[in-house]
Amino acid sequence: MNILIIGGAGFLGQKLAHQLAQRGQLRGQSIARLILADIHPPTVPKAPFPVASISCDIANPADVAQAMPADVDVIFLLAAIVSAHAEQDFDAGLAINLMGVLNVLQQARALARCPVVVFTSSIAAYGGEVPDPIFDHSFLNPQTSYGTQKAMGELLINDFSRKGFVDGRGLRLPTITVRPGAPNRAASGFMSGIFREPLAGVPANCPVAPDYRHYYLSPRKCVENLVKGAELPSEALGQNRCMMMPGRDWSIAQMIAAMTAVAGPKPAQLISWQPQPEVQAIVGSWRHDIRPQKALALGLEADDSFEDNIRHYLADDAPQP
Repeated sequence: MNILIIGGAGFLGQKLAHQLAQRGQLRGQSIARLILADIHPPTVPKAPFPVASISCDIANPADVAQAMPADVDVIFLLAAIVSAHAEQDFDAGLAINLMGVLNVLQQARALARCPVVVFTSSIAAYGGEVPDPIFDHSFLNPQTSYGTQKAMGELLINDFSRKGFVDGRGLRLPTITVRPGAPNRAASGFMSGIFREPLAGVPANCPVAPDYRHYYLSPRKCVENLVKGAELPSEALGQNRCMMMPGRDWSIAQMIAAMTAVAGPKPAQLISWQPQPEVQAIVGSWRHDIRPQKALALGLEADDSFEDNIRHYLADDAPQP
């Protein structure tokens, strides 16, 4: 079993790499080789099999061809320009989130074998004049460039799979929180920052109201679901290879209450509430009442509570004194 993670330097790519190193197998086969590819060479985890690190710009077809070995069995396509970045730099979003996905699929199509491709889409693909709640067959109506590019990537995954070029499956990610490390350019970044920073004793601002609701999942559960998504049998996916990854619908106030239940009252006292209209304009178009029956029926899972999200962060990612 040979595996390629495109976006292997990102926090999910790194977590997935460590998970695969611990598992040692995927789809019932021992892992023979893992390749991590990203715009900058990713850090390599310790593993009982060879792990390679490659610099790859997926906007460049030659880079993709160099990164993708002829004997690859599973490709995790995680690389993306995040939401606010894609909104501010339209051309960069198109280059990575649309043309980069097409470059990967075209290179996979050229292989002698038909690889499994796990594509990470986003709840930003929903929006607009679609009634709540969102079900598996609700149509996509994104209201941001990022969401539009992800929706186009889903259509490519479905069509390349229909043609037999790849065995694709797309998973629309909830907002993944609590994310470790420095803030990125995602519009949803504050949904980690208002927990990550206060838990470290650092002030943070929340640019939306306490009653703002959103759809969340912990990094730990996300990685577990990516692995499960790769292992789903092709015949179980049906004609639409893309689905919502399970998550939970909580308000900001509920999430802060959950942090307080786990870590006490001090972190919440470090949160300020200054509105940011540019962030509100993006996240206000995202949907939260989502019913992922297909993914749940296939064995993917959400967190039991947001207290679990906080506990997972403290156990897995929080800086240790």
